[in-house]
Amino acid sequence: MRFLFVHGTGVRRERHDSLFALVRERLVGRFPGADVDSCYWGDRFGASLGAGGRSVPGLRPRPDAAADPVDAETAAWALLIADPLCEVRVLAEAGWDAGSGDDDGFGMPGVQSEGARVLALLAGMSGERDDGDELGGLLAGTGLRAHHAAALDSVARSDEAARAGARAADVAQARELATALARAVTAAALASAGAEADCTGAERDRLVELLTARLGGDARVPGARAAAVLGRLAMRVTTQPLLNAWRGSLTVGATPALGDILRYQARGHDLRAFLHARITDRPGPTVLIGHSLGGIALVDLLALAAARGEPVPGAELLVTVGSQAPFLYELGALTALEPGAKLPHGFPRWLNVYDRQDVLAYLAGPVFPGDPRISDHEVGSRQPFPACHSAYWKQNTLYERIEQAVTEAGIG
Repeated sequence: MRFLFVHGTGVRRERHDSLFALVRERLVGRFPGADVDSCYWGDRFGASLGAGGRSVPGLRPRPDAAADPVDAETAAWALLIADPLCEVRVLAEAGWDAGSGDDDGFGMPGVQSEGARVLALLAGMSGERDDGDELGGLLAGTGLRAHHAAALDSVARSDEAARAGARAADVAQARELATALARAVTAAALASAGAEADCTGAERDRLVELLTARLGGDARVPGARAAAVLGRLAMRVTTQPLLNAWRGSLTVGATPALGDILRYQARGHDLRAFLHARITDRPGPTVLIGHSLGGIALVDLLALAAARGEPVPGAELLVTVGSQAPFLYELGALTALEPGAKLPHGFPRWLNVYDRQDVLAYLAGPVFPGDPRISDHEVGSRQPFPACHSAYWKQNTLYERIEQAVTEAGIG
């Protein structure tokens, strides 16, 4: 009896050798005398950046990239969309220094404060119709019209707006409040619309200008206090500046893992031919063990061969571990099978092993209902992802279940 191990995506020689040594030791311990071999394909069929990554913007970041005002603005809006009231909350909590405004503390009874005027204007906007003006056209053109009224209402009714309004004593403070409220309304609408929003940065800024003008402010200069506090925070806590700064190295680092999958989807025939040759180069029954992408390639190979009426000689049992093949089948992205098609006659027994914490592992049985050749087996490494995707190979339960499957298949 022979075992043939097919590694997964992103694996290169050093990692393969250490991983296969572990798998071989465990299999030989349970199957003394078995021939345990590996099919290493990473160098020959794995992905690499043929042009050295020259297609990646920012592979060599500018020395002043960290100070790019566009990056800072993008980060600030990322924070606003995540928490539309964050700037208003700064004004509500920190407010303005006592005595910095024109208020002398002896306001006339019954006279509305500057902050209260802004809040009244904001509340009054909820009932306004803007179908024919620039604001209405801009809301319609950006996909935000359906979300605008709710955004206005949520900001106007917020405790943060009420507390910030109570602290805005003079005209300058009221203008800063108006800007923060307009940005909050725009951010809330963008957050609600999500990916359905078709809004450029210029359109977003114009929305803020129009809303701020209606509230008696001036959006050309963002609120100094809120911007000063949150601008630096945004650069630290939001992901966009980090993505911009690290895009090059992240892309290069992710190329083996992600690139192998993409390359297989485009040019998988060569890898399948290589696997076929390795499986058939020795006579006798073979147990195929495929991890991750290795399992996908084996499912494709075995299904395509069986559909041609030429089952792969010797392939008696398929074991997939942490495999995405069932998910690709559901998507219609599995090369060998259309969604809804049954596994062809001649496809071997299939043991599919998964860990529910492994987001790259999927169930095979439910997508091929009633097929007696397929069984799913759950293991648990108690590790989070991505560690659990590689933790299968140290678990005794995996090898126990393989031993059971070998016995059920009558392989000796």
